[in-house]
Amino acid sequence: MTNQEVRSTTNAAGLTRADYKGAPSTLCQGCGHNGIASQIVAACYELDIVPETVLKFSGIGCSSKSPTYFLSRSFGFNGLHGRMPSLALGAMFADLSLRGIGVSGDGDSASIGLGQFKHLIRRNLPMVYIVENNGVYGLTKGQFSATSEKGLYLKHQGTNPFMPIDLCLEAIASNATFVARSFAGDPKQLKELIKAAFSHRGIAVLDVISPCVTFHNQDDSIHSYTFGREHEEALHEISYIPPREEITIEDFEEGSAREVTLHDGSMIVLKKLAQDYDPTDRFQAIRVLEEAAQNRQLLTGLIYINPNAPTLFDAYHLPETALNRLPAEKLRPTPASLDALNASMA
Repeated sequence: MTNQEVRSTTNAAGLTRADYKGAPSTLCQGCGHNGIASQIVAACYELDIVPETVLKFSGIGCSSKSPTYFLSRSFGFNGLHGRMPSLALGAMFADLSLRGIGVSGDGDSASIGLGQFKHLIRRNLPMVYIVENNGVYGLTKGQFSATSEKGLYLKHQGTNPFMPIDLCLEAIASNATFVARSFAGDPKQLKELIKAAFSHRGIAVLDVISPCVTFHNQDDSIHSYTFGREHEEALHEISYIPPREEITIEDFEEGSAREVTLHDGSMIVLKKLAQDYDPTDRFQAIRVLEEAAQNRQLLTGLIYINPNAPTLFDAYHLPETALNRLPAEKLRPTPASLDALNASMA
Protein backbone atom coordinates (compact mmCIF):
# COMPACT_ATOMS: atom_id res chain seq x y z
CA MET A 1 0.00 0.00 0.00
CA THR A 2 1.39 3.41 -0.98
CA ASN A 3 1.62 6.39 1.38
CA GLN A 4 -1.17 8.07 -0.56
CA GLU A 5 -3.39 5.02 -0.14
CA VAL A 6 -2.67 4.91 3.61
CA ARG A 7 -3.57 8.59 3.97
CA SER A 8 -6.82 8.11 2.07
CA THR A 9 -7.99 4.98 3.90
CA THR A 10 -11.44 5.53 5.37
CA ASN A 11 -13.09 4.01 8.41
CA ALA A 12 -16.70 2.82 8.77
CA ALA A 13 -17.80 6.44 9.20
CA GLY A 14 -16.34 7.26 5.78
CA LEU A 15 -13.60 9.45 7.31
CA THR A 16 -9.83 9.42 7.00
CA ARG A 17 -7.43 9.80 9.89
CA ALA A 18 -6.80 13.37 8.75
CA ASP A 19 -10.45 14.19 9.53
CA TYR A 20 -9.66 13.65 13.23
CA LYS A 21 -6.62 15.87 13.45
CA GLY A 22 -6.46 19.38 14.88
CA ALA A 23 -4.25 22.43 14.45
CA PRO A 24 -0.43 22.10 14.52
CA SER A 25 0.83 21.94 18.10
CA THR A 26 2.46 24.99 19.69
CA LEU A 27 3.68 22.96 22.68
CA CYS A 28 7.34 22.20 23.26
CA GLN A 29 8.95 19.63 20.99
CA GLY A 30 8.75 16.27 22.75
CA CYS A 31 5.94 17.26 25.14
CA GLY A 32 3.97 14.24 26.30
CA HIS A 33 0.72 16.12 25.67
CA ASN A 34 1.33 15.86 21.92
CA GLY A 35 1.57 12.08 22.20
CA ILE A 36 -1.74 11.97 24.05
CA ALA A 37 -3.44 14.08 21.36
CA SER A 38 -2.12 11.68 18.71
CA GLN A 39 -3.63 8.69 20.50
CA ILE A 40 -6.99 10.45 20.90
CA VAL A 41 -6.94 10.97 17.12
CA ALA A 42 -6.08 7.29 16.54
CA ALA A 43 -8.70 6.01 19.01
CA CYS A 44 -11.53 8.10 17.58
CA TYR A 45 -10.59 7.10 14.02
CA GLU A 46 -10.56 3.39 14.92
CA LEU A 47 -13.85 3.68 16.83
CA ASP A 48 -15.51 5.30 13.76
CA ILE A 49 -16.63 8.25 15.88
CA VAL A 50 -17.97 11.20 13.88
CA PRO A 51 -16.10 14.28 15.20
CA GLU A 52 -19.24 16.44 15.16
CA THR A 53 -20.74 14.16 17.83
CA VAL A 54 -17.95 14.94 20.31
CA LEU A 55 -17.72 17.89 22.70
CA LYS A 56 -14.26 18.92 23.96
CA PHE A 57 -13.68 20.63 27.30
CA SER A 58 -10.63 22.09 29.04
CA GLY A 59 -9.59 24.59 31.69
CA ILE A 60 -6.27 26.44 31.92
CA GLY A 61 -2.68 25.28 31.49
CA CYS A 62 -0.54 23.56 28.86
CA SER A 63 -2.85 20.55 29.04
CA SER A 64 -5.88 22.68 28.32
CA LYS A 65 -4.38 23.78 25.00
CA SER A 66 -4.42 20.14 23.88
CA PRO A 67 -8.01 20.00 22.52
CA THR A 68 -6.86 22.40 19.79
CA TYR A 69 -4.61 19.63 18.48
CA PHE A 70 -7.27 16.96 17.89
CA LEU A 71 -10.79 16.75 16.43
CA SER A 72 -10.85 20.19 14.79
CA ARG A 73 -14.39 19.47 13.55
CA SER A 74 -15.70 19.10 17.12
CA PHE A 75 -17.03 21.91 19.26
CA GLY A 76 -14.61 22.89 22.02
CA PHE A 77 -15.11 24.83 25.25
CA ASN A 78 -12.14 26.30 27.12
CA GLY A 79 -13.19 27.26 30.65
CA LEU A 80 -11.74 28.88 33.74
CA HIS A 81 -8.89 27.33 35.72
CA GLY A 82 -10.25 24.27 37.56
CA ARG A 83 -13.83 24.83 36.36
CA MET A 84 -13.91 22.47 33.38
CA PRO A 85 -16.14 19.90 35.18
CA SER A 86 -19.07 22.25 35.72
CA LEU A 87 -18.78 23.49 32.14
CA ALA A 88 -18.86 19.90 30.91
CA LEU A 89 -21.82 18.97 33.10
CA GLY A 90 -23.97 21.80 31.73
CA ALA A 91 -23.07 21.13 28.12
CA MET A 92 -23.57 17.36 28.39
CA PHE A 93 -27.02 17.84 29.92
CA ALA A 94 -28.03 19.99 26.94
CA ASP A 95 -27.68 17.09 24.49
CA LEU A 96 -27.40 13.52 25.73
CA SER A 97 -26.67 12.22 22.23
CA LEU A 98 -23.17 13.73 22.23
CA ARG A 99 -19.96 12.29 23.65
CA GLY A 100 -17.79 14.36 25.95
CA ILE A 101 -14.03 14.43 26.44
CA GLY A 102 -12.34 16.72 28.94
CA VAL A 103 -8.60 17.31 28.97
CA SER A 104 -7.19 18.72 32.18
CA GLY A 105 -3.86 18.88 33.96
CA ASP A 106 -2.50 18.15 37.41
CA GLY A 107 -2.74 21.84 38.29
CA ASP A 108 -6.20 22.16 36.78
CA SER A 109 -7.61 19.03 38.50
CA ALA A 110 -5.42 18.37 41.56
CA SER A 111 -5.09 21.95 42.84
CA ILE A 112 -7.64 24.66 42.13
CA GLY A 113 -10.06 22.20 40.53
CA LEU A 114 -9.84 19.29 42.98
CA GLY A 115 -13.29 19.96 44.42
CA GLN A 116 -14.92 20.09 40.99
CA PHE A 117 -12.96 16.99 39.92
CA LYS A 118 -14.30 14.95 42.84
CA HIS A 119 -17.90 16.19 42.62
CA LEU A 120 -18.10 15.46 38.90
CA ILE A 121 -16.82 11.94 39.57
CA ARG A 122 -19.32 11.18 42.34
CA ARG A 123 -22.15 12.22 39.99
CA ASN A 124 -20.85 9.76 37.37
CA LEU A 125 -21.30 12.07 34.39
CA PRO A 126 -20.78 9.99 31.22
CA MET A 127 -17.61 11.46 29.71
CA VAL A 128 -13.91 10.80 29.22
CA TYR A 129 -11.78 12.79 31.68
CA ILE A 130 -8.07 12.81 30.79
CA VAL A 131 -5.53 14.35 33.17
CA GLU A 132 -2.25 15.16 31.43
CA ASN A 133 -0.12 14.82 34.54
CA ASN A 134 3.43 16.18 34.44
CA GLY A 135 3.89 17.22 38.08
CA VAL A 136 4.69 20.83 37.23
CA TYR A 137 3.09 24.09 36.18
CA GLY A 138 4.64 24.27 32.72
CA LEU A 139 2.68 27.24 31.39
CA THR A 140 3.86 29.47 34.26
CA LYS A 141 7.49 28.35 34.07
CA GLY A 142 7.93 25.36 36.30
CA GLN A 143 6.40 25.61 39.77
CA PHE A 144 5.57 22.43 41.72
CA SER A 145 2.08 21.04 41.23
CA ALA A 146 0.01 19.02 43.71
CA THR A 147 1.19 15.77 42.07
CA SER A 148 4.93 16.55 42.32
CA GLU A 149 6.66 13.86 44.35
CA LYS A 150 8.08 14.75 47.75
CA GLY A 151 11.78 15.54 47.61
CA LEU A 152 11.72 16.57 43.94
CA TYR A 153 14.31 19.26 43.21
CA LEU A 154 13.64 21.84 40.50
CA LYS A 155 16.19 24.47 39.56
CA HIS A 156 14.04 27.52 40.25
CA GLN A 157 11.84 26.03 42.99
CA GLY A 158 14.16 24.17 45.32
CA THR A 159 12.98 20.96 46.99
CA ASN A 160 9.32 19.99 47.28
CA PRO A 161 8.46 19.29 50.98
CA PHE A 162 4.92 17.96 50.42
CA MET A 163 3.42 14.56 49.70
CA PRO A 164 1.77 14.28 46.27
CA ILE A 165 -1.89 13.74 45.47
CA ASP A 166 -2.60 10.47 43.65
CA LEU A 167 -5.43 11.27 41.23
CA CYS A 168 -6.32 7.62 40.69
CA LEU A 169 -6.77 7.13 44.44
CA GLU A 170 -8.83 10.32 44.60
CA ALA A 171 -11.02 9.08 41.75
CA ILE A 172 -11.62 5.67 43.34
CA ALA A 173 -12.37 7.29 46.71
CA SER A 174 -14.96 9.46 44.92
CA ASN A 175 -16.64 6.34 43.47
CA ALA A 176 -15.45 6.69 39.89
CA THR A 177 -16.67 3.86 37.66
CA PHE A 178 -13.60 3.73 35.38
CA VAL A 179 -10.08 4.57 36.56
CA ALA A 180 -6.91 4.00 34.57
CA ARG A 181 -3.36 5.25 34.46
CA SER A 182 -1.09 5.31 31.45
CA PHE A 183 2.16 6.82 30.24
CA ALA A 184 2.49 9.13 27.23
CA GLY A 185 5.52 7.08 26.20
CA ASP A 186 3.39 3.92 25.89
CA PRO A 187 1.14 4.75 22.91
CA LYS A 188 -0.30 1.27 22.37
CA GLN A 189 -1.62 0.94 25.92
CA LEU A 190 -2.81 4.55 25.96
CA LYS A 191 -4.80 4.16 22.75
CA GLU A 192 -6.57 1.02 23.99
CA LEU A 193 -7.47 2.72 27.28
CA ILE A 194 -8.88 5.75 25.46
CA LYS A 195 -10.98 3.47 23.26
CA ALA A 196 -12.31 1.65 26.31
CA ALA A 197 -13.00 4.97 28.06
CA PHE A 198 -15.08 6.24 25.14
CA SER A 199 -17.19 3.08 25.32
CA HIS A 200 -17.74 3.23 29.08
CA ARG A 201 -21.13 4.51 30.22
CA GLY A 202 -20.10 6.73 33.10
CA ILE A 203 -17.14 8.85 34.14
CA ALA A 204 -13.89 7.46 32.73
CA VAL A 205 -10.82 8.97 34.44
CA LEU A 206 -7.44 8.51 32.76
CA ASP A 207 -4.42 9.80 34.66
CA VAL A 208 -1.69 9.98 32.01
CA ILE A 209 1.89 10.64 33.09
CA SER A 210 2.93 13.19 30.48
CA PRO A 211 6.57 14.37 30.77
CA CYS A 212 7.35 18.09 30.59
CA VAL A 213 10.65 18.21 28.69
CA THR A 214 11.32 21.87 29.54
CA PHE A 215 10.63 22.39 33.24
CA HIS A 216 10.45 18.86 34.68
CA ASN A 217 13.08 16.82 32.90
CA GLN A 218 15.02 15.12 35.71
CA ASP A 219 15.61 11.52 34.70
CA ASP A 220 14.93 10.21 38.22
CA SER A 221 11.52 11.90 38.47
CA ILE A 222 8.42 9.74 38.17
CA HIS A 223 7.08 12.20 35.56
CA SER A 224 10.04 11.81 33.17
CA TYR A 225 10.34 9.65 30.05
CA THR A 226 13.43 7.90 31.42
CA PHE A 227 11.77 6.94 34.70
CA GLY A 228 8.58 5.84 32.95
CA ARG A 229 10.36 3.55 30.54
CA GLU A 230 12.49 1.99 33.28
CA HIS A 231 9.87 1.68 36.03
CA GLU A 232 6.53 1.20 34.26
CA GLU A 233 4.70 -1.77 35.79
CA ALA A 234 1.74 -2.77 33.63
CA LEU A 235 -1.11 -4.55 35.39
CA HIS A 236 -2.08 -6.32 32.18
CA GLU A 237 -1.97 -6.16 28.41
CA ILE A 238 -5.12 -4.41 27.19
CA SER A 239 -7.12 -5.10 24.05
CA TYR A 240 -10.33 -3.28 23.14
CA ILE A 241 -12.90 -5.38 21.24
CA PRO A 242 -15.61 -3.38 19.39
CA PRO A 243 -19.25 -4.49 19.73
CA ARG A 244 -20.42 -7.32 17.46
CA GLU A 245 -16.89 -8.25 16.47
CA GLU A 246 -16.17 -11.96 16.79
CA ILE A 247 -13.97 -12.67 19.78
CA THR A 248 -11.46 -15.47 19.43
CA ILE A 249 -9.05 -16.42 22.18
CA GLU A 250 -6.77 -19.37 21.59
CA ASP A 251 -3.99 -21.08 23.49
CA PHE A 252 -4.55 -19.23 26.75
CA GLU A 253 -4.35 -21.15 29.98
CA GLU A 254 -7.43 -21.13 32.19
CA GLY A 255 -7.65 -17.87 34.13
CA SER A 256 -5.04 -16.10 32.00
CA ALA A 257 -7.47 -13.55 30.54
CA ARG A 258 -10.41 -11.57 31.88
CA GLU A 259 -13.16 -10.01 29.77
CA VAL A 260 -15.13 -6.95 30.89
CA THR A 261 -18.27 -6.20 28.86
CA LEU A 262 -19.32 -2.56 28.59
CA HIS A 263 -22.80 -1.10 28.11
CA ASP A 264 -22.61 -0.90 24.32
CA GLY A 265 -21.61 -4.54 23.97
CA SER A 266 -17.93 -3.78 23.42
CA MET A 267 -15.36 -5.55 25.53
CA ILE A 268 -12.02 -5.03 27.20
CA VAL A 269 -9.81 -8.10 27.25
CA LEU A 270 -7.13 -8.06 29.92
CA LYS A 271 -4.29 -10.48 29.37
CA LYS A 272 -2.47 -11.09 32.64
CA LEU A 273 1.22 -10.37 32.62
CA ALA A 274 2.89 -10.47 36.02
CA GLN A 275 -0.04 -10.79 38.40
CA ASP A 276 -3.61 -11.99 38.68
CA TYR A 277 -5.45 -8.69 38.87
CA ASP A 278 -9.22 -8.08 38.95
CA PRO A 279 -10.09 -4.50 37.89
CA THR A 280 -13.64 -4.84 39.24
CA ASP A 281 -12.33 -5.22 42.82
CA ARG A 282 -12.32 -1.70 44.33
CA PHE A 283 -10.36 -2.68 47.43
CA GLN A 284 -7.69 -4.43 45.40
CA ALA A 285 -7.39 -1.31 43.23
CA ILE A 286 -6.65 0.83 46.29
CA ARG A 287 -4.14 -1.72 47.59
CA VAL A 288 -2.12 -1.96 44.35
CA LEU A 289 -1.97 1.85 44.08
CA GLU A 290 -0.66 2.12 47.64
CA GLU A 291 1.90 -0.64 47.01
CA ALA A 292 3.07 1.03 43.81
CA ALA A 293 3.56 4.33 45.63
CA GLN A 294 5.59 2.64 48.38
CA ASN A 295 7.75 0.82 45.82
CA ARG A 296 8.07 3.92 43.60
CA GLN A 297 6.61 2.15 40.59
CA LEU A 298 4.66 3.67 37.72
CA LEU A 299 1.63 1.42 37.79
CA THR A 300 -0.32 1.55 34.52
CA GLY A 301 -3.39 -0.10 33.05
CA LEU A 302 -7.08 -0.34 33.87
CA ILE A 303 -7.07 0.00 37.64
CA TYR A 304 -10.79 -0.09 38.38
CA ILE A 305 -14.05 -0.41 36.45
CA ASN A 306 -17.72 -0.78 37.35
CA PRO A 307 -19.62 -1.07 34.06
CA ASN A 308 -23.06 -1.40 35.66
CA ALA A 309 -23.31 1.69 37.88
CA PRO A 310 -26.12 4.17 37.07
CA THR A 311 -25.00 7.49 35.59
CA LEU A 312 -26.06 11.01 36.45
CA PHE A 313 -28.48 10.97 33.53
CA ASP A 314 -30.22 7.89 34.96
CA ALA A 315 -31.30 9.94 37.98
CA TYR A 316 -33.38 12.32 35.85
CA HIS A 317 -36.42 11.63 33.66
CA LEU A 318 -35.04 13.32 30.58
CA PRO A 319 -36.85 13.22 27.22
CA GLU A 320 -35.35 11.63 24.12
CA THR A 321 -35.21 15.05 22.45
CA ALA A 322 -32.14 17.05 23.46
CA LEU A 323 -32.95 19.78 25.99
CA ASN A 324 -31.38 22.42 23.75
CA ARG A 325 -33.85 21.49 21.00
CA LEU A 326 -37.06 21.49 23.02
CA PRO A 327 -39.54 24.31 22.26
CA ALA A 328 -40.30 26.87 24.97
CA GLU A 329 -43.71 25.41 25.72
CA LYS A 330 -42.05 22.10 26.62
CA LEU A 331 -39.52 23.72 28.93
CA ARG A 332 -41.76 26.13 30.82
CA PRO A 333 -43.90 24.83 33.69
CA THR A 334 -47.66 25.23 33.17
CA PRO A 335 -49.63 27.73 35.28
CA ALA A 336 -51.42 24.82 36.95
CA SER A 337 -48.14 23.18 37.99
CA LEU A 338 -46.87 26.48 39.42
CA ASP A 339 -50.13 26.98 41.33
CA ALA A 340 -49.81 23.46 42.76
CA LEU A 341 -46.19 24.10 43.76
CA ASN A 342 -47.05 27.38 45.46
CA ALA A 343 -49.98 25.77 47.29
CA SER A 344 -47.69 23.01 48.59
CA MET A 345 -45.52 25.63 50.27
CA ALA A 346 -48.34 27.53 51.93
